[in-house]
Amino acid sequence: MEDETLAAKTARLGCATLVDAVGRVHGHRVHIPSMVSADPSRTLFGRAATISFMPYREDLVEPGRDFGYFFYGALGGRAPAPGQVLVLSSGGYPDVSHGGGTKLSRADSHGLAGVLADGRLRDFDQLRGYSFATWCRGEAVRWGGDTVMPHAFGIAVEISGVCVNPGDYVYMDRAGGVVIPSASLHRVLDIAEEVTAEEAAAAKNIKAEAAQPDK
Repeated sequence: MEDETLAAKTARLGCATLVDAVGRVHGHRVHIPSMVSADPSRTLFGRAATISFMPYREDLVEPGRDFGYFFYGALGGRAPAPGQVLVLSSGGYPDVSHGGGTKLSRADSHGLAGVLADGRLRDFDQLRGYSFATWCRGEAVRWGGDTVMPHAFGIAVEISGVCVNPGDYVYMDRAGGVVIPSASLHRVLDIAEEVTAEEAAAAKNIKAEAAQPDK
């Protein structure tokens, strides 16, 4: 699959290089500060499928609209394309749980590439056993459903000050993350290769300077 090749390529290039490359194409903010993962060795890459959260209000909760409703809505139905990244906004509460091992087991069943939450997640031990990557604000021990609630899917959301539109490509590693508009992906990757070559040449020149004797 193409996205598998792209995932390997973005992991090789790394977050900082990708951020530099996107900056040569777009002027808006694209970088996400470093986050926490159940397994930091796993990078995350794929197309964004978004769920927007809001502060909880019991009078606005609609019957049947549980997390599963928003999950399948964001992903395009009960047979979603694999390799997507579920992106959860904070709803104003980045310090509370937005999901855990039980709810997010759906992501494992449907071949998602990962989950990016601008809030906390529960059950890191369980999440670590799934096939997808998870990145979030930290681990939670308490359910957060009485503080935040999903209220819309398939819309642009804000993650750590960055606008994420459905279909954007999202990359995360230990250093942080980057959001790449889908129409710019291949141009950004080409530029990222150029950035890598430029930095290698600069490092070589600096090393040569150190080897020169003082005059």
